[in-house]
Amino acid sequence: MTTEFPLNRFEELRTPFYYYDIGVLKKTLDLIKEETDKWGYRVHYAIKANANPVLLKIISSYGFGADCVSWNEIERALSCGFRPDSIVFAGVGKSDYEIENALKADILCFNVESLQEMEVINEIAGRLQKKARIALRINPNIDAHTHKHITTAVDDSKFGIIISELDDALNILSSANYLNLTGIHFHVGSQITRMQVFKNLCARINELTEWFSSRNVSFKIINVGGGLGIDYHEPDSMPAFREYFGVFREILKLYPGQELHFEPGRAIVGQCGTLITRVLYIKNGGNTKFAVVDAGMTDLIRPALYQAYHKIENLTSTGLKCHYDVVGPICESSDTFGKYVELPETKRGDFIAIRSAGAYGESMASRYNLRDLPPSVFSED
Repeated sequence: MTTEFPLNRFEELRTPFYYYDIGVLKKTLDLIKEETDKWGYRVHYAIKANANPVLLKIISSYGFGADCVSWNEIERALSCGFRPDSIVFAGVGKSDYEIENALKADILCFNVESLQEMEVINEIAGRLQKKARIALRINPNIDAHTHKHITTAVDDSKFGIIISELDDALNILSSANYLNLTGIHFHVGSQITRMQVFKNLCARINELTEWFSSRNVSFKIINVGGGLGIDYHEPDSMPAFREYFGVFREILKLYPGQELHFEPGRAIVGQCGTLITRVLYIKNGGNTKFAVVDAGMTDLIRPALYQAYHKIENLTSTGLKCHYDVVGPICESSDTFGKYVELPETKRGDFIAIRSAGAYGESMASRYNLRDLPPSVFSED
C-alpha cells in the first residue's frame, strides 16, 4: 500500500495541495468490504473525516452508508450517491431546521444524544406527520486512552445519554407517538489503537442489551460508532481492520435479527491523503534550524490543535541528514508541523510531504489570514 509521488506533475502545480492516492483508498475499502461482508456488518463512513466529493463517490460506490453530523453533510452524501436509508445523523446540537430536513429526506435514523432532543424530534415529526427512527446514543463511560479533545465517552462528556437517564428515555418513548426506537449507538472516541478499549465497549454493550431485554425493549440496530486509529508513524501501513472487526465478532452478543453497524472515518481515508508543500526558506534561529514551508495550520490544523504527529518527508533532496523544525507561514507560534525532524539537507524549493493527512486535514482547513483553501489532486487524474 505504498504511495508514489509523481514529482514531475507536482512541478506544474501551485502548493500547498492535498494529494490523494486513489489506489490506497480502494485497497482500504476492499479490505473493509471483505471483512464486513463475511458477517453482514453495515458500514457508515464518517463524512466529517473528509467530505471531498471525489472520495465520497468512490466510498458510496462500495455500498457503504454515511454518518453525518450536519444537514449540509447529509446533502453532500445524497449528492454523492449515498442512499437515504443508509444515512445516520449524529451530533449533540441538531437544529430544528436540520431535523426537519433530515425527516423529509427519510434518512435511516437519528442518533439522539439527549432527552430533550428526543422530545424535540417527536414534536417536529408530529408536525410533519412522519415517524422518526431514532437510536439512543449512550455514553458508556469508557476511557478511550486517546487525546482528551477526541475522547467522547467518559463522565462529564457532552456526548450521549448517560446510563442513569435510560429509564427516563424509555418513559419518553412510551408516550412519544412519532418516535420509533430502531437501535442504540455508541462512540467512545477517535484514533484508538488499543483493542482493549473496543473489548471493554463490547462488554458494556452486552450489559446494556440485557438491561433493555429485561424491560421488554427490542431494537434492530447496534451501532458501535468508529474510532479505529491509524499508524501515523508508518503512513504506508493498513489499519488493523481484521483485528478490529474480529473483536466485535468474538465478544459482542447479537440477539436474533439484530444488525451490527460501524462508523469509521479516519481509518478509511487517513492513509490515502498527503499534504504537499514547498520549502520557502531555511532559517537559523539560535540552536534551531527552521524549514519554513508554504503550508500552514490553515491547511492542516491537527499538529497545532492536538499536538498530533505526522510523518514528514523530503521528496526532492537526498544525502546527509539534518534536523529541522518544519513550520508554516501563519502568524501563530503553534503553526508548526514538527520539531527536530530528521530530513536530508533541505533547501528552498524542495517538495515536502506531510503524510497520513487524508482525515481531518482538508475537512478542517480554514481561511485564517485570508489564505486560499488548499486544492485537491488525485492520483487517477
